[in-house]
Amino acid sequence: MEQDDSIALLEKISAGDEMAFADFYRLYETRLYRFIKSKLNDSFEASDILNEVFLNVWQKAGTFEGRSKVSTWLFGIAYYKTMDRLRKKIPATVDDDQFLEIEDDAPNQLACMVSDENAGDVRFCLDALKSAHRAVMELTFFNELSYREISKIVDCPENTVKTRMFHAKQAMKRCLTKRMEVKVS
Repeated sequence: MEQDDSIALLEKISAGDEMAFADFYRLYETRLYRFIKSKLNDSFEASDILNEVFLNVWQKAGTFEGRSKVSTWLFGIAYYKTMDRLRKKIPATVDDDQFLEIEDDAPNQLACMVSDENAGDVRFCLDALKSAHRAVMELTFFNELSYREISKIVDCPENTVKTRMFHAKQAMKRCLTKRMEVKVS
């Protein structure tokens, strides 16, 4: 039902309906803000980008063609604006060559994600990932989007999303294993 409501709101927004825009904003603000903030870890910049995204929606609501879910379209706008901001910052990341050295025989450390006591470790390890790998992991686990939806958001083939997820999981396993070893020592 949210999809139908969102499409109807976009149609009204494209006609200049400010009340529809306010409703659309309330519908997506929290999820979108969390998504942006998780990439930047800066509330002020996240708010700034959130405003840019909704300004873009106000100006271009009529360009939505319905080839994807409204949320996919919206998260795509947010993703690109966030990545542009990150490119300007050039954050420290884990090198791709490190992913090739990881063996897949470790126990499933991703199960730690469901444990509150390990949330800090999970956030630490997520922050250490390359932004492309972090994006697919967060869009999958925290925003519950499919690989197909993610591929539209990040504008790459679905198989690339799967590859990025594989590498992200391997890096998470490695990082979480190290953090657990430190706690046990």
